[in-house]
Amino acid sequence: MGYQAKRYKETSGGSRLRALPAAVFLAFIFLMALIFLFSKKTDYSSNEKRFLEEFPETTLEEISSGRFGEGFERYFADHFPSRNLWVGINAYYSLLTGNNGASGVYRCSGGYLINTPVSQKNRLSANVETILEFREKTDLPLYAVLIPSTGYIVSDVLPAGHEPYRDDRYLSEISERLAHGGVSFADLREPFKAAYGSKTQLYYRTDHHLTTAGAYEAYLAAAALLGKDPVPKSAFKTDTYYGFYGTTYSTSGFWLTEPDSIDVWRDPASDSSVHIRITDGNTTKEADSLFFYDHLREDDKYPVFIDGNHALTEITNERAPEGTLLMIKDSFSHAIAPFLAENYRKIILVDLRYYKASVSELCEQKKPDQILFLYGIDNFLTDSDLAWLN
Repeated sequence: MGYQAKRYKETSGGSRLRALPAAVFLAFIFLMALIFLFSKKTDYSSNEKRFLEEFPETTLEEISSGRFGEGFERYFADHFPSRNLWVGINAYYSLLTGNNGASGVYRCSGGYLINTPVSQKNRLSANVETILEFREKTDLPLYAVLIPSTGYIVSDVLPAGHEPYRDDRYLSEISERLAHGGVSFADLREPFKAAYGSKTQLYYRTDHHLTTAGAYEAYLAAAALLGKDPVPKSAFKTDTYYGFYGTTYSTSGFWLTEPDSIDVWRDPASDSSVHIRITDGNTTKEADSLFFYDHLREDDKYPVFIDGNHALTEITNERAPEGTLLMIKDSFSHAIAPFLAENYRKIILVDLRYYKASVSELCEQKKPDQILFLYGIDNFLTDSDLAWLN
């Protein structure tokens, strides 16, 4: 074989080898496209606990405006073949390469998945000012309870190099400003630290909410703030349910995490005296229990407490003392409200994410004796719906 022929053969062979990765990549893309086209699409992701993107409308206007392309990108991302597998691979790859928390959730010791701290650019001042402005418009006594973040209380399980949790600074500023404006405030930092130090699990490991034991600790502080005698633990019957995966799990991608259990503390004496009415716009539903056990068949079992998020929820307990409490709240209140229902004939829960009518008019209609703001600190710092209060 001549020199030129040999060199040509070596060169062409090298070119084919260099082209092999590109060919494999193109074959992979083609295969994924075929799987995407012919695979069955689902509407809901049980891991992420959300409805997936629908196929965008294919009108000339949508296509020419670019909205179709944007919608299709979201649709493709949501329905990519074996999406949960790739989300999980990405999460664990980030963990192994030192990017723990890349998805907004830290994988911590003890099986905890904990949300990373909220940004310092938040709505603290605006939301405190909104409450104080509302205080000027009503002669009703106002109270506030803010639940510390999981990362602040359960700090011993956090990974090395985590971002700082600034609950001390935030809660000190909020309590000082609210107290100066005539709003009574319950500071949960010390009682929560004490309870956690005594081995009480205050927060779920796969969810940002309080466990029922944690909710009871918050109830003790809220009852003292409101001038009520708390019902002792001995009054409740505890039922435990297993296989609970919460919201931090659903956003983390750490699919190998062990599930939580969830406890329902039920007062048998109130079984026949409680009625609940839930209103969302023009839709209402009623029940004779604080607990909606159908949700226990789902991965996210937290809506077992008062059926989860709704615009307006009214709880009546005929055997409780007279009195009406209006709660402006987020979902942290769902596990706490059943305890407070032991102390009030009526509790009205308003979620400003969904309730867009006048709260002042609601106060005129329902005539509450007290108003309680109850939020998780992270939600309070980022919530933009409190603006609807006024």
